[in-house]
Amino acid sequence: MPRTLSFVLNGDAVLLIKRGADRQVFPNKYNGLGGHVERDEDPATSALREIEEESGLRPHSLRLRGIHNIDAGGATGILLFVYTAISETRKARGDCPEGKLEWIEKGRVFELDLVEDLPELLARIFAMNDDEPPAQAHVSYDQADNIVLRFHGDAGG
Repeated sequence: MPRTLSFVLNGDAVLLIKRGADRQVFPNKYNGLGGHVERDEDPATSALREIEEESGLRPHSLRLRGIHNIDAGGATGILLFVYTAISETRKARGDCPEGKLEWIEKGRVFELDLVEDLPELLARIFAMNDDEPPAQAHVSYDQADNIVLRFHGDAGG
């Protein structure tokens, strides 16, 4: 199942969504914008569509920052394409059905209740140079249901 996850940047801030308490997946957690890649889309087109649908923004400078194969325990997993993009404005829509959109200063991001893999993922993204290739990772869960991220090129990854 291909999906996208995007982090829209403006100056020193990143746009995150605090998912609603009623959401089945990651309730009350902060996440980036994204969703399923439709049958007639490539991942970049999907990322831009999801950003516009969820925020109303039309960013530029879309960059692929990561490709993650997520073992969700089924016969097939999730292939996640992680992007950043730049917005010239912080005027995002206020009525996102997924949750509440918030511009968060990068220095405060790690104080939030983030989806479990975002602290490591965002730290890597914030440290990346624009000319770096996308990071590749395998994501799984151990017997205690703790997330395990193995990045290609890291020790053991």
